[in-house]
Amino acid sequence: MHAQSRVLEISFSDGAAFRIPFELMRVYSPSAEVAGHGPGQETLQTGKRLVDLTGLEPVGNYAVQPRFSDGHDTGIYSWDYLYFLGSQQAQLWADYEARLAAAGVSRDAPMPEKAGHSCASH
Repeated sequence: MHAQSRVLEISFSDGAAFRIPFELMRVYSPSAEVAGHGPGQETLQTGKRLVDLTGLEPVGNYAVQPRFSDGHDTGIYSWDYLYFLGSQQAQLWADYEARLAAAGVSRDAPMPEKAGHSCASH
């Protein structure tokens, strides 16, 4: 974890190595809060440019669970998912920017408050 540059540096046994920005990890969290419970239920994340990674706990031998400075800590990132985030960064950023534009919001806009949200992470 590189706190100053806000990136997670990770390497894999096939020789691939990535520097994944904390913001990208947070925006694409695999948690139900962000990804939803099925296609089309994703929640667009905004205001995460300056998010920090405050912890990273192993989950068995297959994943890690990051803790972010905005309180989000429910996403479990498998090694395969981290590889995907690292290897597809350019496309993921482009998709994120397109979703922001379609929603008419900026990357730095605060997240709207959710009424009646049932996930336990709030």
